[in-house]
Amino acid sequence: MTKYIFVTGGVVSGLGKGITSASLGNLLKARGLSVINQKLDPYINVDPDTMNPFQHGEVFVTEDGATTDLDLGHYERFTGVNLRKDANVTTGSIYRKVIESERKGDYLGATVQVIPHITDEIKRRIKATANDVDIQITEIGGTVGDIEILPFLEAARQIRKELGQENVMFIHVTLVPYIGPSTEMKTKPTQHSVSVLRSSGISPDVIVLRSDRDLNDEIKSKVSSFCDVSFDDIISAPDLDDIYEVPLKMHDEGLDKSVDTRLNLSTNKPDMKKWKNMLELKTEVKKTVEIAILGKYFGLPDSYLSVVESLNHASLHNKVNLNLHWEDSDNFNIEDLNKFNGVVIPGGFGYRGIEGKIAAIEILRKQKIPFLGICLGMQCAVIEYARNECGIKDANSSEFSQNTNNLVIDLLPNQNLGKDDIGASMRLGTYPCKIKEGTLTSRIYNDEIIYERHRHRYEVNNKFKEELEKAGLIFSGMSPDNNLIEMIEVKDHPFFIASQFHPEFKSRPWEPAPMFNHFIEAASNHKKINKNDTKVQKVKD
Repeated sequence: MTKYIFVTGGVVSGLGKGITSASLGNLLKARGLSVINQKLDPYINVDPDTMNPFQHGEVFVTEDGATTDLDLGHYERFTGVNLRKDANVTTGSIYRKVIESERKGDYLGATVQVIPHITDEIKRRIKATANDVDIQITEIGGTVGDIEILPFLEAARQIRKELGQENVMFIHVTLVPYIGPSTEMKTKPTQHSVSVLRSSGISPDVIVLRSDRDLNDEIKSKVSSFCDVSFDDIISAPDLDDIYEVPLKMHDEGLDKSVDTRLNLSTNKPDMKKWKNMLELKTEVKKTVEIAILGKYFGLPDSYLSVVESLNHASLHNKVNLNLHWEDSDNFNIEDLNKFNGVVIPGGFGYRGIEGKIAAIEILRKQKIPFLGICLGMQCAVIEYARNECGIKDANSSEFSQNTNNLVIDLLPNQNLGKDDIGASMRLGTYPCKIKEGTLTSRIYNDEIIYERHRHRYEVNNKFKEELEKAGLIFSGMSPDNNLIEMIEVKDHPFFIASQFHPEFKSRPWEPAPMFNHFIEAASNHKKINKNDTKVQKVKD
Protein backbone atom coordinates (compact mmCIF):
# COMPACT_ATOMS: atom_id res chain seq x y z
CA MET A 1 0.00 0.00 0.00
CA THR A 2 1.26 3.45 -0.91
CA LYS A 3 1.95 5.83 1.95
CA TYR A 4 1.40 9.56 1.43
CA ILE A 5 3.41 12.57 2.54
CA PHE A 6 1.91 16.04 2.12
CA VAL A 7 4.21 19.07 2.14
CA THR A 8 2.64 22.40 3.04
CA GLY A 9 4.10 25.89 3.42
CA GLY A 10 3.52 28.84 5.68
CA VAL A 11 4.26 32.56 6.12
CA VAL A 12 5.44 33.36 2.58
CA SER A 13 5.71 31.68 -0.80
CA GLY A 14 9.02 30.71 -2.37
CA LEU A 15 10.38 29.08 0.80
CA GLY A 16 11.58 25.98 -0.97
CA LYS A 17 8.78 23.46 -0.57
CA GLY A 18 9.74 22.10 -3.99
CA ILE A 19 13.39 21.58 -3.03
CA THR A 20 12.32 20.07 0.31
CA SER A 21 9.97 17.65 -1.47
CA ALA A 22 12.60 16.77 -4.07
CA SER A 23 15.28 16.26 -1.41
CA LEU A 24 13.00 14.01 0.62
CA GLY A 25 12.29 11.96 -2.51
CA ASN A 26 16.04 11.67 -3.04
CA LEU A 27 16.62 10.42 0.51
CA LEU A 28 13.77 7.91 0.48
CA LYS A 29 14.96 6.50 -2.86
CA ALA A 30 18.42 6.17 -1.33
CA ARG A 31 16.74 4.10 1.40
CA GLY A 32 15.58 1.65 -1.25
CA LEU A 33 11.97 2.86 -1.58
CA SER A 34 10.07 3.60 -4.78
CA VAL A 35 8.97 7.24 -4.79
CA ILE A 36 6.84 9.56 -6.89
CA ASN A 37 6.40 13.33 -6.47
CA GLN A 38 3.33 15.42 -7.21
CA LYS A 39 2.50 19.15 -7.18
CA LEU A 40 -0.93 20.63 -6.44
CA ASP A 41 -1.16 24.20 -7.75
CA PRO A 42 -3.95 26.50 -6.54
CA TYR A 43 -4.16 28.74 -9.61
CA ILE A 44 -7.25 28.57 -11.85
CA ASN A 45 -5.21 28.21 -15.05
CA VAL A 46 -5.72 24.69 -16.36
CA ASP A 47 -1.94 24.43 -16.75
CA PRO A 48 0.97 26.90 -16.90
CA ASP A 49 1.24 26.64 -20.71
CA THR A 50 0.04 30.17 -21.43
CA MET A 51 1.42 31.81 -18.27
CA ASN A 52 4.01 34.59 -18.48
CA PRO A 53 7.55 33.37 -17.64
CA PHE A 54 8.17 36.71 -15.90
CA GLN A 55 5.50 35.77 -13.35
CA HIS A 56 5.63 32.00 -13.16
CA GLY A 57 9.05 30.91 -14.31
CA GLU A 58 9.72 28.23 -16.88
CA VAL A 59 7.19 25.69 -18.08
CA PHE A 60 8.54 22.18 -17.52
CA VAL A 61 7.56 19.49 -20.04
CA THR A 62 7.12 15.86 -19.03
CA GLU A 63 7.82 12.78 -21.14
CA ASP A 64 4.13 12.37 -21.99
CA GLY A 65 3.74 15.97 -23.10
CA ALA A 66 2.29 17.78 -20.10
CA THR A 67 3.18 21.41 -19.53
CA THR A 68 3.76 21.69 -15.81
CA ASP A 69 5.12 23.69 -12.90
CA LEU A 70 8.88 24.11 -12.70
CA ASP A 71 8.98 22.19 -9.41
CA LEU A 72 8.50 18.99 -11.42
CA GLY A 73 11.92 19.70 -12.89
CA HIS A 74 13.36 19.72 -9.37
CA TYR A 75 11.60 16.43 -8.60
CA GLU A 76 13.03 14.74 -11.69
CA ARG A 77 16.54 16.12 -11.22
CA PHE A 78 16.71 15.01 -7.56
CA THR A 79 15.05 11.60 -7.86
CA GLY A 80 15.71 10.53 -11.46
CA VAL A 81 12.02 9.59 -11.81
CA ASN A 82 10.38 10.69 -15.06
CA LEU A 83 6.98 12.07 -14.12
CA ARG A 84 3.68 11.97 -15.98
CA LYS A 85 1.02 14.60 -16.60
CA ASP A 86 -0.90 13.51 -13.50
CA ALA A 87 2.02 14.71 -11.35
CA ASN A 88 0.80 18.32 -11.69
CA VAL A 89 -2.77 19.15 -10.66
CA THR A 90 -4.25 22.65 -10.80
CA THR A 91 -7.43 24.13 -9.41
CA GLY A 92 -8.42 24.98 -12.98
CA SER A 93 -8.11 21.36 -14.13
CA ILE A 94 -10.12 20.14 -11.13
CA TYR A 95 -12.99 22.56 -11.69
CA ARG A 96 -13.01 21.91 -15.43
CA LYS A 97 -13.37 18.17 -14.83
CA VAL A 98 -16.14 18.64 -12.27
CA ILE A 99 -18.07 21.08 -14.47
CA GLU A 100 -17.75 18.75 -17.46
CA SER A 101 -19.11 15.90 -15.35
CA GLU A 102 -21.99 18.06 -14.16
CA ARG A 103 -22.86 19.04 -17.75
CA LYS A 104 -22.93 15.36 -18.75
CA GLY A 105 -25.31 14.56 -15.89
CA ASP A 106 -22.82 12.38 -14.01
CA TYR A 107 -24.00 13.77 -10.68
CA LEU A 108 -27.64 12.82 -11.40
CA GLY A 109 -28.97 16.28 -10.73
CA ALA A 110 -27.26 16.76 -7.37
CA THR A 111 -26.16 20.21 -6.24
CA VAL A 112 -22.46 20.36 -7.09
CA GLN A 113 -20.39 21.72 -4.20
CA VAL A 114 -16.79 22.16 -3.13
CA ILE A 115 -17.37 19.41 -0.58
CA PRO A 116 -17.73 16.65 -1.64
CA HIS A 117 -17.41 17.05 -5.42
CA ILE A 118 -14.29 19.22 -5.71
CA THR A 119 -12.50 17.49 -2.83
CA ASP A 120 -13.44 14.05 -4.17
CA GLU A 121 -11.90 14.91 -7.55
CA ILE A 122 -8.75 16.18 -5.81
CA LYS A 123 -8.50 12.93 -3.84
CA ARG A 124 -8.97 10.91 -7.01
CA ARG A 125 -6.13 12.83 -8.72
CA ILE A 126 -3.83 12.36 -5.72
CA LYS A 127 -4.41 8.62 -5.48
CA ALA A 128 -4.24 8.09 -9.25
CA THR A 129 -0.62 9.23 -9.34
CA ALA A 130 0.71 6.65 -6.86
CA ASN A 131 0.82 3.68 -9.26
CA ASP A 132 1.81 1.20 -6.52
CA VAL A 133 4.91 3.10 -5.37
CA ASP A 134 5.99 2.89 -1.75
CA ILE A 135 5.82 6.64 -1.08
CA GLN A 136 4.04 9.52 -2.78
CA ILE A 137 5.17 13.02 -1.85
CA THR A 138 2.54 15.63 -2.69
CA GLU A 139 3.47 19.29 -2.42
CA ILE A 140 0.55 21.67 -1.89
CA GLY A 141 1.40 24.98 -3.54
CA GLY A 142 0.76 28.35 -1.96
CA THR A 143 0.71 29.06 1.77
CA VAL A 144 -1.69 28.00 4.50
CA GLY A 145 -4.27 30.69 5.01
CA ASP A 146 -4.63 31.27 1.28
CA ILE A 147 -8.28 30.76 0.39
CA GLU A 148 -7.24 29.04 -2.86
CA ILE A 149 -5.62 26.03 -1.17
CA LEU A 150 -8.41 25.22 1.31
CA PRO A 151 -9.96 22.49 -0.90
CA PHE A 152 -6.53 20.85 -1.27
CA LEU A 153 -5.96 20.89 2.49
CA GLU A 154 -9.41 19.45 3.10
CA ALA A 155 -8.80 16.66 0.58
CA ALA A 156 -5.47 15.84 2.24
CA ARG A 157 -7.14 15.80 5.67
CA GLN A 158 -9.76 13.39 4.39
CA ILE A 159 -7.12 11.09 2.91
CA ARG A 160 -5.41 10.81 6.29
CA LYS A 161 -8.73 10.02 7.94
CA GLU A 162 -9.54 7.40 5.30
CA LEU A 163 -6.13 5.68 5.17
CA GLY A 164 -5.11 6.05 8.80
CA GLN A 165 -2.48 7.99 10.73
CA GLU A 166 0.15 5.32 10.04
CA ASN A 167 -0.11 5.80 6.27
CA VAL A 168 -0.26 9.59 5.90
CA MET A 169 1.91 12.34 7.33
CA PHE A 170 2.29 16.10 6.98
CA ILE A 171 5.50 18.12 6.67
CA HIS A 172 5.18 21.87 7.14
CA VAL A 173 7.83 24.22 5.69
CA THR A 174 7.90 27.63 7.33
CA LEU A 175 10.07 30.71 7.78
CA VAL A 176 12.16 31.71 10.77
CA PRO A 177 13.33 35.24 9.91
CA TYR A 178 16.35 36.99 11.36
CA ILE A 179 15.57 40.51 12.55
CA GLY A 180 18.75 42.55 12.26
CA PRO A 181 18.18 45.34 14.81
CA SER A 182 17.26 42.85 17.54
CA THR A 183 19.78 40.23 16.33
CA GLU A 184 17.15 37.58 16.96
CA MET A 185 15.58 34.70 15.10
CA LYS A 186 11.80 35.04 15.32
CA THR A 187 9.58 31.97 15.71
CA LYS A 188 6.21 33.77 15.89
CA PRO A 189 5.59 33.49 12.11
CA THR A 190 6.09 29.73 12.39
CA GLN A 191 3.81 29.46 15.38
CA HIS A 192 1.14 31.42 13.54
CA SER A 193 1.36 29.36 10.34
CA VAL A 194 1.10 26.11 12.31
CA SER A 195 -1.95 27.50 14.10
CA VAL A 196 -3.57 28.36 10.75
CA LEU A 197 -2.77 24.86 9.45
CA ARG A 198 -4.42 23.31 12.51
CA SER A 199 -7.54 25.37 11.86
CA SER A 200 -7.89 23.26 8.69
CA GLY A 201 -7.86 20.10 10.78
CA ILE A 202 -4.21 19.24 10.05
CA SER A 203 -1.42 18.97 12.62
CA PRO A 204 2.10 18.77 11.18
CA ASP A 205 4.20 15.74 12.01
CA VAL A 206 7.45 17.43 10.97
CA ILE A 207 8.33 21.12 10.74
CA VAL A 208 11.09 22.30 8.39
CA LEU A 209 12.45 25.68 9.47
CA ARG A 210 13.75 27.79 6.59
CA SER A 211 16.20 30.53 7.43
CA ASP A 212 19.24 32.32 6.12
CA ARG A 213 21.42 30.54 8.70
CA ASP A 214 21.60 27.34 10.70
CA LEU A 215 19.32 27.26 13.74
CA ASN A 216 20.51 26.30 17.20
CA ASP A 217 18.83 23.84 19.53
CA GLU A 218 17.27 26.67 21.53
CA ILE A 219 15.25 27.85 18.54
CA LYS A 220 14.29 24.30 17.59
CA SER A 221 13.25 23.56 21.16
CA LYS A 222 11.10 26.69 21.24
CA VAL A 223 9.28 25.69 18.04
CA SER A 224 8.90 22.15 19.36
CA SER A 225 7.31 23.40 22.58
CA PHE A 226 4.93 25.98 21.10
CA CYS A 227 3.90 23.90 18.08
CA ASP A 228 3.61 20.58 19.94
CA VAL A 229 5.97 18.70 17.62
CA SER A 230 8.77 16.42 18.84
CA PHE A 231 12.21 18.06 18.98
CA ASP A 232 13.60 15.33 16.72
CA ASP A 233 11.02 16.29 14.10
CA ILE A 234 12.11 19.93 13.94
CA ILE A 235 14.42 20.29 10.92
CA SER A 236 16.77 23.21 10.36
CA ALA A 237 17.00 24.12 6.66
CA PRO A 238 19.37 27.07 6.18
CA ASP A 239 20.30 28.62 2.85
CA LEU A 240 23.06 26.64 1.12
CA ASP A 241 25.41 27.54 -1.71
CA ASP A 242 24.26 24.60 -3.83
CA ILE A 243 20.72 23.20 -3.90
CA TYR A 244 22.16 19.71 -4.44
CA GLU A 245 23.64 19.88 -0.94
CA VAL A 246 20.13 20.05 0.55
CA PRO A 247 19.49 16.26 0.68
CA LEU A 248 22.68 15.78 2.70
CA LYS A 249 21.72 18.58 5.08
CA MET A 250 18.20 17.16 5.46
CA HIS A 251 19.67 13.76 6.23
CA ASP A 252 22.01 15.22 8.85
CA GLU A 253 18.98 16.91 10.41
CA GLY A 254 17.10 13.61 10.50
CA LEU A 255 14.28 14.31 8.03
CA ASP A 256 14.32 10.87 6.41
CA LYS A 257 14.65 9.22 9.84
CA SER A 258 11.55 11.09 11.04
CA VAL A 259 9.61 9.88 8.00
CA ASP A 260 10.87 6.32 8.46
CA THR A 261 9.74 6.30 12.10
CA ARG A 262 6.42 8.06 11.57
CA LEU A 263 5.32 5.79 8.68
CA ASN A 264 6.80 2.56 10.14
CA LEU A 265 8.96 1.99 7.05
CA SER A 266 11.82 0.11 8.78
CA THR A 267 14.32 0.99 6.07
CA ASN A 268 18.09 1.17 6.25
CA LYS A 269 20.16 4.35 6.25
CA PRO A 270 20.28 5.97 2.81
CA ASP A 271 23.16 5.12 0.51
CA MET A 272 24.34 8.62 -0.49
CA LYS A 273 27.74 7.58 -1.87
CA LYS A 274 26.87 8.32 -5.50
CA TRP A 275 25.40 11.72 -4.58
CA LYS A 276 28.40 12.65 -2.43
CA ASN A 277 30.84 11.60 -5.15
CA MET A 278 29.01 13.87 -7.58
CA LEU A 279 29.26 16.84 -5.24
CA GLU A 280 32.93 16.14 -4.58
CA LEU A 281 33.67 16.92 -8.22
CA LYS A 282 33.51 20.58 -7.16
CA THR A 283 36.83 20.12 -5.36
CA GLU A 284 38.48 19.26 -8.69
CA VAL A 285 37.50 22.49 -10.47
CA LYS A 286 40.49 23.83 -12.39
CA LYS A 287 39.24 26.84 -14.37
CA THR A 288 36.28 29.16 -14.97
CA VAL A 289 34.15 29.39 -18.09
CA GLU A 290 32.28 32.57 -18.98
CA ILE A 291 28.89 31.60 -20.42
CA ALA A 292 26.21 34.03 -21.58
CA ILE A 293 22.48 33.31 -21.84
CA LEU A 294 21.05 35.62 -24.49
CA GLY A 295 17.29 35.89 -24.00
CA LYS A 296 14.51 38.18 -22.89
CA TYR A 297 12.89 36.64 -19.79
CA PHE A 298 15.09 38.11 -17.09
CA GLY A 299 12.47 39.51 -14.73
CA LEU A 300 12.44 36.18 -12.88
CA PRO A 301 15.61 34.03 -12.67
CA ASP A 302 13.53 30.85 -12.84
CA SER A 303 12.43 31.68 -16.40
CA TYR A 304 15.33 29.57 -17.72
CA LEU A 305 15.69 27.30 -14.69
CA SER A 306 16.32 23.99 -16.48
CA VAL A 307 18.82 25.61 -18.86
CA VAL A 308 20.76 27.04 -15.92
CA GLU A 309 20.70 23.72 -14.07
CA SER A 310 21.86 21.88 -17.19
CA LEU A 311 24.80 24.27 -17.50
CA ASN A 312 25.59 23.64 -13.82
CA HIS A 313 25.48 19.86 -14.35
CA ALA A 314 27.76 20.04 -17.36
CA SER A 315 30.19 22.42 -15.67
CA LEU A 316 30.44 20.15 -12.66
CA HIS A 317 31.28 17.12 -14.80
CA ASN A 318 33.79 19.10 -16.85
CA LYS A 319 35.36 20.27 -13.58
CA VAL A 320 35.02 23.95 -14.40
CA ASN A 321 33.45 26.81 -12.51
CA LEU A 322 30.46 28.35 -14.30
CA ASN A 323 30.33 32.15 -14.38
CA LEU A 324 26.94 32.93 -15.90
CA HIS A 325 26.13 36.21 -17.66
CA TRP A 326 22.61 37.37 -18.48
CA GLU A 327 22.40 39.28 -21.75
CA ASP A 328 19.12 40.96 -22.76
CA SER A 329 18.52 40.31 -26.47
CA ASP A 330 16.72 43.66 -26.62
CA ASN A 331 19.66 45.64 -25.33
CA PHE A 332 23.20 44.37 -25.42
CA ASN A 333 26.57 45.33 -26.89
CA ILE A 334 27.36 42.79 -29.57
CA GLU A 335 31.10 43.41 -29.09
CA ASP A 336 30.72 41.84 -25.65
CA LEU A 337 30.18 38.43 -27.24
CA ASN A 338 33.94 38.10 -27.57
CA LYS A 339 34.21 38.16 -23.78
CA PHE A 340 32.50 34.81 -23.46
CA ASN A 341 33.66 31.24 -23.85
CA GLY A 342 30.22 30.28 -25.12
CA VAL A 343 26.69 31.60 -25.64
CA VAL A 344 23.31 29.92 -25.20
CA ILE A 345 20.16 31.19 -26.90
CA PRO A 346 17.26 29.39 -25.22
CA GLY A 347 13.63 28.87 -26.17
CA GLY A 348 10.89 31.49 -26.07
CA PHE A 349 8.02 33.06 -27.98
CA GLY A 350 7.24 36.32 -29.74
CA TYR A 351 9.13 38.78 -31.91
CA ARG A 352 10.76 40.91 -29.21
CA GLY A 353 14.54 40.64 -29.23
CA ILE A 354 14.65 38.44 -32.35
CA GLU A 355 16.85 40.70 -34.48
CA GLY A 356 19.32 40.96 -31.62
CA LYS A 357 19.54 37.17 -31.42
CA ILE A 358 20.02 36.84 -35.18
CA ALA A 359 22.79 39.46 -35.18
CA ALA A 360 24.49 37.69 -32.27
CA ILE A 361 24.32 34.31 -34.00
CA GLU A 362 26.08 35.71 -37.07
CA ILE A 363 28.99 36.83 -34.89
CA LEU A 364 29.08 33.55 -32.97
CA ARG A 365 29.19 31.59 -36.21
CA LYS A 366 31.80 33.72 -37.97
CA GLN A 367 34.01 34.25 -34.92
CA LYS A 368 33.78 30.54 -34.04
CA ILE A 369 32.50 31.16 -30.53
CA PRO A 370 30.74 28.05 -29.10
CA PHE A 371 27.00 28.40 -29.58
CA LEU A 372 24.10 26.29 -28.28
CA GLY A 373 20.63 27.12 -29.64
CA ILE A 374 17.45 25.65 -28.21
CA CYS A 375 14.04 25.74 -29.92
CA LEU A 376 13.68 29.45 -30.76
CA GLY A 377 17.49 29.60 -30.70
CA MET A 378 17.60 27.08 -33.54
CA GLN A 379 14.95 28.94 -35.52
CA CYS A 380 16.93 32.17 -35.23
CA ALA A 381 20.08 30.32 -36.36
CA VAL A 382 18.30 29.07 -39.49
CA ILE A 383 17.03 32.59 -40.29
CA GLU A 384 20.54 33.97 -39.84
CA TYR A 385 22.03 31.36 -42.16
CA ALA A 386 19.36 31.91 -44.79
CA ARG A 387 19.96 35.66 -44.79
CA ASN A 388 23.75 35.67 -44.74
CA GLU A 389 24.76 32.47 -46.53
CA CYS A 390 21.83 31.86 -48.89
CA GLY A 391 21.30 35.53 -49.73
CA ILE A 392 17.63 35.47 -48.69
CA LYS A 393 17.69 38.90 -47.11
CA ASP A 394 14.05 38.92 -46.01
CA ALA A 395 14.15 35.40 -44.52
CA ASN A 396 11.99 35.27 -41.41
CA SER A 397 9.47 33.30 -39.38
CA SER A 398 5.69 33.59 -39.66
CA GLU A 399 5.72 34.06 -35.89
CA PHE A 400 7.59 37.35 -36.30
CA SER A 401 6.56 38.70 -39.71
CA GLN A 402 3.96 38.22 -42.41
CA ASN A 403 5.58 40.82 -44.67
CA THR A 404 7.93 38.45 -46.44
CA ASN A 405 7.72 35.83 -49.13
CA ASN A 406 10.50 33.80 -47.53
CA LEU A 407 9.19 32.20 -44.36
CA VAL A 408 12.04 29.81 -43.63
CA ILE A 409 10.33 29.11 -40.30
CA ASP A 410 6.61 28.41 -40.33
CA LEU A 411 3.80 26.80 -38.36
CA LEU A 412 3.66 23.06 -38.12
CA PRO A 413 1.06 21.66 -40.54
CA ASN A 414 -1.40 20.76 -37.77
CA GLN A 415 -1.28 24.11 -36.00
CA ASN A 416 -4.21 26.53 -35.99
CA LEU A 417 -3.73 29.57 -33.82
CA GLY A 418 -7.23 30.78 -34.56
CA LYS A 419 -8.88 28.12 -32.45
CA ASP A 420 -10.36 28.95 -29.07
CA ASP A 421 -8.16 26.71 -26.93
CA ILE A 422 -4.45 27.26 -27.60
CA GLY A 423 -3.24 25.95 -24.25
CA ALA A 424 -1.10 22.79 -24.55
CA SER A 425 -1.73 22.83 -28.31
CA MET A 426 1.91 22.66 -29.36
CA ARG A 427 4.05 19.68 -30.32
CA LEU A 428 4.66 18.45 -26.81
CA GLY A 429 6.48 15.60 -25.13
CA THR A 430 9.06 13.06 -26.21
CA TYR A 431 9.68 12.34 -29.89
CA PRO A 432 12.42 10.39 -31.67
CA CYS A 433 15.20 12.08 -33.61
CA LYS A 434 17.38 10.34 -36.22
CA ILE A 435 21.02 11.45 -36.05
CA LYS A 436 23.08 11.95 -39.22
CA GLU A 437 26.26 9.92 -39.37
CA GLY A 438 29.62 11.68 -39.47
CA THR A 439 28.38 14.84 -37.74
CA LEU A 440 29.52 16.40 -34.50
CA THR A 441 26.04 15.63 -33.20
CA SER A 442 26.58 11.91 -33.85
CA ARG A 443 29.80 12.02 -31.81
CA ILE A 444 27.97 13.79 -29.00
CA TYR A 445 25.10 11.32 -28.74
CA ASN A 446 26.84 8.20 -30.07
CA ASP A 447 23.45 6.81 -31.10
CA GLU A 448 21.36 6.53 -34.26
CA ILE A 449 18.03 7.43 -32.62
CA ILE A 450 17.60 9.68 -29.61
CA TYR A 451 14.49 10.71 -27.69
CA GLU A 452 14.05 14.27 -26.48
CA ARG A 453 11.24 16.47 -25.18
CA HIS A 454 9.61 19.15 -27.34
CA ARG A 455 7.51 22.28 -26.89
CA HIS A 456 6.98 24.26 -30.09
CA ARG A 457 4.57 25.23 -32.85
CA TYR A 458 7.02 26.41 -35.51
CA GLU A 459 9.48 24.42 -37.60
CA VAL A 460 12.01 24.86 -40.37
CA ASN A 461 10.08 25.18 -43.64
CA ASN A 462 11.03 22.20 -45.81
CA LYS A 463 10.65 24.35 -48.95
CA PHE A 464 14.03 25.87 -48.06
CA LYS A 465 15.75 22.68 -46.92
CA GLU A 466 17.62 22.01 -50.19
CA GLU A 467 18.79 25.60 -50.55
CA LEU A 468 20.05 25.71 -46.97
CA GLU A 469 21.89 22.41 -47.39
CA LYS A 470 23.54 23.56 -50.61
CA ALA A 471 24.81 26.63 -48.76
CA GLY A 472 26.47 24.37 -46.17
CA LEU A 473 23.99 24.12 -43.29
CA ILE A 474 24.02 20.59 -41.89
CA PHE A 475 20.75 19.03 -40.76
CA SER A 476 22.25 16.68 -38.21
CA GLY A 477 18.97 15.51 -36.73
CA MET A 478 15.67 14.68 -38.42
CA SER A 479 12.39 13.08 -37.47
CA PRO A 480 12.45 9.39 -38.54
CA ASP A 481 10.10 10.19 -41.46
CA ASN A 482 12.45 13.02 -42.58
CA ASN A 483 9.60 15.54 -42.42
CA LEU A 484 10.82 17.63 -39.48
CA ILE A 485 14.25 19.17 -38.99
CA GLU A 486 15.29 18.55 -35.40
CA MET A 487 18.95 19.67 -35.27
CA ILE A 488 21.42 21.78 -37.20
CA GLU A 489 25.15 22.37 -37.10
CA VAL A 490 27.82 24.07 -39.20
CA LYS A 491 31.15 22.58 -40.17
CA ASP A 492 34.58 23.89 -39.24
CA HIS A 493 33.30 25.30 -35.97
CA PRO A 494 34.27 24.17 -32.44
CA PHE A 495 30.60 23.96 -31.44
CA PHE A 496 27.70 25.43 -33.38
CA ILE A 497 24.73 23.18 -32.68
CA ALA A 498 21.05 23.93 -32.23
CA SER A 499 18.02 21.76 -31.62
CA GLN A 500 14.28 22.16 -31.98
CA PHE A 501 13.81 20.06 -28.85
CA HIS A 502 14.70 20.97 -25.28
CA PRO A 503 17.62 18.83 -24.01
CA GLU A 504 17.59 20.69 -20.69
CA PHE A 505 14.50 18.80 -19.49
CA LYS A 506 16.39 15.50 -19.32
CA SER A 507 19.63 16.72 -17.75
CA ARG A 508 20.47 15.26 -14.34
CA PRO A 509 23.23 16.35 -11.92
CA TRP A 510 24.85 12.90 -12.14
CA GLU A 511 24.26 12.64 -15.93
CA PRO A 512 24.40 15.96 -17.82
CA ALA A 513 22.49 16.33 -21.07
CA PRO A 514 24.97 15.42 -23.84
CA MET A 515 24.53 18.68 -25.77
CA PHE A 516 25.20 20.77 -22.67
CA ASN A 517 28.10 18.57 -21.62
CA HIS A 518 29.89 18.93 -24.95
CA PHE A 519 29.01 22.62 -25.20
CA ILE A 520 30.75 23.31 -21.87
CA GLU A 521 33.68 21.14 -22.95
CA ALA A 522 34.02 23.21 -26.14
CA ALA A 523 33.60 26.44 -24.19
CA SER A 524 36.31 25.45 -21.71
CA ASN A 525 38.71 24.97 -24.65
CA HIS A 526 37.72 28.21 -26.37
CA LYS A 527 40.14 31.09 -26.09
CA LYS A 528 38.30 34.36 -25.73
CA ILE A 529 39.13 36.95 -28.39
CA ASN A 530 40.67 40.14 -27.19
CA LYS A 531 38.31 43.02 -27.77
CA ASN A 532 40.99 44.87 -29.70
CA ASP A 533 41.64 41.98 -32.06
CA THR A 534 38.38 42.23 -33.95
CA LYS A 535 35.79 44.83 -34.62
CA VAL A 536 32.09 44.13 -34.94
CA GLN A 537 29.08 46.39 -35.16
CA LYS A 538 26.75 47.09 -32.30
CA VAL A 539 23.33 45.52 -32.60
CA LYS A 540 20.33 47.68 -33.40
CA ASP A 541 17.14 45.75 -32.84
